[in-house]
Amino acid sequence: MSENVVHLHKTTNPPATVDETAPTVLTVVPEPAPARPVPLWVRSGRAVKRVATDERTKNTGRVVVRHGAYIAGGARIVARRTWDGRTGARYERMIRTAEAAGNLEAAEEWEERLQRFRAARHHRRMDLLHSPVEAAKGAAVGVGMGIGVLVGLGVVMAISNGDVKDVITPLSATIDFIALLIRIVQIVWGPLISIGPFLALLALWTVGRHQQAAPAWALPANVRSSEGEPITPSIVVKALRDLGITPLKNAIKEMGDAGASMLSPITIAGCGVEVDVTLPSGVATDEVQKRRRKLAENLTRHEHEVFITIPAAARTVRLWIADSGALDEPIGPSPLVTDETMTANYKTGRAPWGQDLRGDAAELSVYQRHLLVTGRSNQGKTASLRALALWLALDRSVQFWLGDLKGVGDWAMFEGIADVLIQGPTDDHVVQVTEMVEAAVDEMNRRTEERLTDPSAVFPPLIVLVDEAQVAFMCPAVDDQKRPYGGSKATSRYFMAVRKIHNQGRAVDVLMWQGTQDPTDQNLPKLVREGAHTRASLVLGTESQSRMALGDKAVDDGAAPHLLRQGLDKGTLVVASDGIEMPKGQSSITVRTHFIDDDPAAEIAERAKALRDGVTTLHAVDRGAERDPLADILDVIGTGERAYTQDILKRLSILDEDAYGGWSFTDLKRVLEADGVEPYKSHGRMVVRRDDVARALADRGTDGSASAS
Repeated sequence: MSENVVHLHKTTNPPATVDETAPTVLTVVPEPAPARPVPLWVRSGRAVKRVATDERTKNTGRVVVRHGAYIAGGARIVARRTWDGRTGARYERMIRTAEAAGNLEAAEEWEERLQRFRAARHHRRMDLLHSPVEAAKGAAVGVGMGIGVLVGLGVVMAISNGDVKDVITPLSATIDFIALLIRIVQIVWGPLISIGPFLALLALWTVGRHQQAAPAWALPANVRSSEGEPITPSIVVKALRDLGITPLKNAIKEMGDAGASMLSPITIAGCGVEVDVTLPSGVATDEVQKRRRKLAENLTRHEHEVFITIPAAARTVRLWIADSGALDEPIGPSPLVTDETMTANYKTGRAPWGQDLRGDAAELSVYQRHLLVTGRSNQGKTASLRALALWLALDRSVQFWLGDLKGVGDWAMFEGIADVLIQGPTDDHVVQVTEMVEAAVDEMNRRTEERLTDPSAVFPPLIVLVDEAQVAFMCPAVDDQKRPYGGSKATSRYFMAVRKIHNQGRAVDVLMWQGTQDPTDQNLPKLVREGAHTRASLVLGTESQSRMALGDKAVDDGAAPHLLRQGLDKGTLVVASDGIEMPKGQSSITVRTHFIDDDPAAEIAERAKALRDGVTTLHAVDRGAERDPLADILDVIGTGERAYTQDILKRLSILDEDAYGGWSFTDLKRVLEADGVEPYKSHGRMVVRRDDVARALADRGTDGSASAS
């Protein structure tokens, strides 16, 4: 028993008054018990655990299991091949495959081949019954003829040499040679018997290693990860088998190794491969679509590297599988930047927008097509929309009316290209953009009336472009008549103006282009989004938003902008349009658009300005300001030498709808003639010379008088 130590504790700081009669406090502190020794079996177990969990032990175990499995797997593969070669098992598997796929014609064809194989095998076996006798006869005849030939040769030698002994010389040499071969075999046979099994094991190991016939956990690290592994038919079939679709799994099991018969040839398609999969009966295409992530992981790819679409063929899905990491690489600069001689043609040309997933150029026709580009914020919506506008600006006949409701200068380079450019995010800017779109409706109606009187009339294309259109739809402002500018009702001025252009504008080349963020029924009404001929979407948050952006058919056929990666797939669009070339049977295509930065965009804009006669870009003005018609006429003529009277009327209407919206050519002529300016004809059309208007203003002096309007 251990001894107890007794300590006497006294207060080091006694109180001012000490009670001498208080007892002394004694504290008994027991001595700590000695540490118990760790049992041997515990220490041994810990040591074994450390050794077993050590990475070197794991690697050693993997090596042992892997190479042992290579031999066993190689033996299994060789046995299977031998069995297939000697029996009709291969044909039977192909018959089961065709039956599982519902292809009865192929099943009948394979059954006929099986019958032919069995007949040929029976014929060979019957031949074996007669072969021993035939072989014995052949051997006897061969030996006899051989001896005869050797003796004949010996006779010839004997006659030539004059020595009768030479008659048996060839026969004797042949016998000696046979004896030498027998001695060689006797010497080699023993070692060959010893090392033969090792050579056989080496051959089996080689077959197993080539086929990776070992458990996945025992394979080398680079093989276990399978990152970037080339896509083969066996990999695709295995990935489909492991999707968790029971009918598909059972059908592939019945097919055996012939499961690859579901696949079309795997073809290289850009930075990946493409393959069509004909699904067995009872498996729907949408079941595979819903398991895109699992399929991608089974193929050792990330989800964004596998795209599933539905071609025209029944029960078929088309897989496009990217090379590992290929979609994270940039696609290069736009031809607009690299080719300074490039021009555009609104009617016959196609805008170089980017590349599809196959690496082919993705070119878009904008001829008589309304356009909608949507997606989450800061994913490249404005850049992709601006790239189309910059290309089209290189066609000098195209007119632009632009409203940028972000107002941070993304469209500033169109100053001098666009007839109208409104930039800003406020309600006042929404009002001005709405009036711009309504003026486009008036221009559309004027063109329609002219077309009725002159069916051969041709009009310059007018692109009415509103970026960040959701700001207009969500605007709470109302006019003097209590009509809202925003909203999605029949009283909404912006909504109704867009709808009118969608309904009639295409026929007279008045087109509506809109860019909007994060679509909902509130900020992108159904009737407006469905009025666009070309619909494109960047990354979105939900499948329902994808349906809003692209339509139900495109999403049902595989379009999935909601599966793009936020921040990583900037500029990647899913496009539904008949204006872009896409594989037959598909209703959408994924495009990685070229990014054109601000400085290159400004250079392209300068090239576009050089093609034009000089455009005065109109900005929002105070509607209550007192107008000077002659000064306004000079402003809208711009920097060109002259302008058509028809264009002047249109620009004046845009400048101030209240003051000039009802003007006719007679009103314009009256104002000009009052100040001594006379319009004249040039090539059959009435024009006004800029210098004449400027001279008339200068002649007025500084009194600021204006002609009556």
